[in-house]
Amino acid sequence: MSDSSPTRIAVVGTSCAGKSTMAAALAQHFGLPRVELDAIYWGPDWTPTPPEEFRARVAEALAQPGWVVDGNYGMVRDLIWPRAQRVVWLNFGLATVFRRGLRRTLRRGLTREELWNGNRESLARQLFTRDSLLLWILTTHRRRRRQFEALRASGTYPHLEWVEFRTPRDADEWLAELTNRRSAPGA
Repeated sequence: MSDSSPTRIAVVGTSCAGKSTMAAALAQHFGLPRVELDAIYWGPDWTPTPPEEFRARVAEALAQPGWVVDGNYGMVRDLIWPRAQRVVWLNFGLATVFRRGLRRTLRRGLTREELWNGNRESLARQLFTRDSLLLWILTTHRRRRRQFEALRASGTYPHLEWVEFRTPRDADEWLAELTNRRSAPGA
């Protein structure tokens, strides 16, 4: 796939791997719109969008010729992956994503940063309830890794080019290489 061609990229990985950051960088690099699944899914007061509406809104966002999608919502994978050309998998270790999740949770909780549709993370909720993102990371990390390994091996989406990163440094170096290639004379 040429770096200058219209692309359709799905960025996946466990919670707090950096999907949104990677997707934003890729969208900027390729000049493509970014489709943030969390922003579509979560309504005000952390209310999930009903499945039919969520699917319709995702389908509408994907109607463009090119895009970068970030998120792991299995209920819309059948809309995204058949059209995607590349999957960027941030397959980082548990310690890495947990550390990132803790930093992000503390930052968002202390600054009261607004996320989507007026939602904000609460330190009490994130640190002391079953709705904790940190607990979610601990309970889903291994399952998510096995899920993506199985999807890649299954042959269900043979057209997809997989780009897997095991460390944030590898992902950062790849992004820097893309940027350097784009800005090189004659590129």
